[in-house]
Amino acid sequence: MCGIIGRVGDGDALEPLLTGLENLEYRGYDSAGVAVQNGAGIKVQKRSGEVSELKRTIDGDPPEGEVGIGHTRWSTHGPPTDANAHPHTDSTADVAVVHNGIIENYATLRERLREADHEFTSDTDTEVIPHLIQQYLDEGYGSEGAFRRAIDELEGSYAVAVMLSGDHSLYAARQGSPLVVGMQDEEFFLASDVPAFLEYTDDVVFLEDGDVAVVRPDGVEFTDVEGNPVDRERQTVDWDPEQAGKAGYDHFMLKEIHEQPTALAQAIEGRTDPDAGAIDLDGFESGTFEDVERVQLVACGTSYHAALYGSLLLNAAGVHATAHLANEYSVAAPPTDGGSLVIAVSQSGETADTLGALRRAEREGARTLTVTNVVGSTAARVADDALFIRAGPEIGVAATKTFSSQAVMLALLARRIVADRRGDPGTDLGAFLAELERMPDRIDDLLETSHAAGIADRYLDSDSYFFIGRGLGFPVALEGALKFKEITYEHAEGFAAGELKHGPLALVTPETPVFAVFTGEEDERTLKNAEEAQARGAPLVAVCPEDHPATEIADAHLGIPDTDSDLAGLFANVQLQLVAYHAADLLDRPIDKPRNLAKSVTVE
Repeated sequence: MCGIIGRVGDGDALEPLLTGLENLEYRGYDSAGVAVQNGAGIKVQKRSGEVSELKRTIDGDPPEGEVGIGHTRWSTHGPPTDANAHPHTDSTADVAVVHNGIIENYATLRERLREADHEFTSDTDTEVIPHLIQQYLDEGYGSEGAFRRAIDELEGSYAVAVMLSGDHSLYAARQGSPLVVGMQDEEFFLASDVPAFLEYTDDVVFLEDGDVAVVRPDGVEFTDVEGNPVDRERQTVDWDPEQAGKAGYDHFMLKEIHEQPTALAQAIEGRTDPDAGAIDLDGFESGTFEDVERVQLVACGTSYHAALYGSLLLNAAGVHATAHLANEYSVAAPPTDGGSLVIAVSQSGETADTLGALRRAEREGARTLTVTNVVGSTAARVADDALFIRAGPEIGVAATKTFSSQAVMLALLARRIVADRRGDPGTDLGAFLAELERMPDRIDDLLETSHAAGIADRYLDSDSYFFIGRGLGFPVALEGALKFKEITYEHAEGFAAGELKHGPLALVTPETPVFAVFTGEEDERTLKNAEEAQARGAPLVAVCPEDHPATEIADAHLGIPDTDSDLAGLFANVQLQLVAYHAADLLDRPIDKPRNLAKSVTVE
């Protein structure tokens, strides 16, 4: 997780560094710090807490200089204290380092350095890096040579940015954790993610594993650790800087819930033709998937729920498909061969567990594809092919618009796989695509008319919250429960509706409202399961169309439009997002920064 920002250019570095840290807080907010070349060495200011706390500390004594690095931390090694905050320095304070990832051999390196009289002041693995660089500087290496020698000794995953006293360059390296360079005239940036510097430039270069970047006032050099030049493509990121702001909303999460109509319109634009009953997926020619015998989808968290949604659609259409938690897939993957298509689903394209599963699938000979939001991400480069959901930047830690866009993209992909395997698109494809094209406007209407705020208030003091669904309603129930627990800190669980009576029903009381998702498939059975909970005293909240039979017995109702059963759950998902948001707001939770969580999980 963690967020790195670096800046080289004319003028003072502090403002873009602090802006970058604020834009990166979704990656971690346990502590924050900056280091700036001030003309007489390196000045470091850091502290535990959010970036706002750091800014208050800096206000009385701002560092000045044209070169600097900054960091916002999600704790791995060591608790969130002032001492463990980045940047870390060597004993002379001539080397400052920020780091994202885990140095697996840090204990061995630390012991060796201690034997050479290096003194450590933190509990972090990161602190070995400036001391290693100091060691090689003392041995007579220049700045770049000392950096390369130190990086060559590191084992594990890392994105590292280094500044040395008297040197107006930044030195950076990447292995397993994301790092991107931003370029704008004579101003250059390093960051963990593009939103860090989006106000300043949208021209970027994504580093790949094993890359080293030397950022100087006159340009950027890309090499491997040994110094051999590497060619990296300069790209323009199609994101509006305003998308990284709140745009008048109280929270990023609420803004991003309301951005779903736009995100979905972008996801399907140019990819659907209802009149012709055709799907065009960014250059995937007709017949691309005709040899696919089985599909395995790998993902984590919210993306796993989207993957489960996609697997159910494929199975219903006669394609053998399974969804797997990526962290378990990498331990015990099912058999794969040339007829297997492994689809990695990841908003950031940098999720460590998902990348591990993707690489395992490649080793086993499977064809791979990633569904992601970030052009240039590691997953997009590692996989054989990539499909982009085009949702734009998502800042809230709790994913909202990206889940909807992932599910829609997987629905399109599932239909396309089926069409390629059968040789025809099926008689209902045109009707499905027509409903899909109506979806952005209908979600917009739902957002305007939702009663989710009142229902959140009505059941605010409950002991637990249950979410149930059958078929495509099941992953939506799981996602609804995840959103609720992520941002309210209240206990919430999602269940397959039929499983309620196989154990969870023992937990049902009048203080455990049950949110039941109805998609138009197997609704009678889902209603029976909901009634079983209601008979034990549980309040029932039905998520269904206005004329659905469930509304006649439910204690409360969240409306969704009559639509294709493959899409109904995604309307229900928006209602459940709103319930979670309003409950968290009533409880005064830090909605965009839920405790202990971060947006992009780049460590295993």
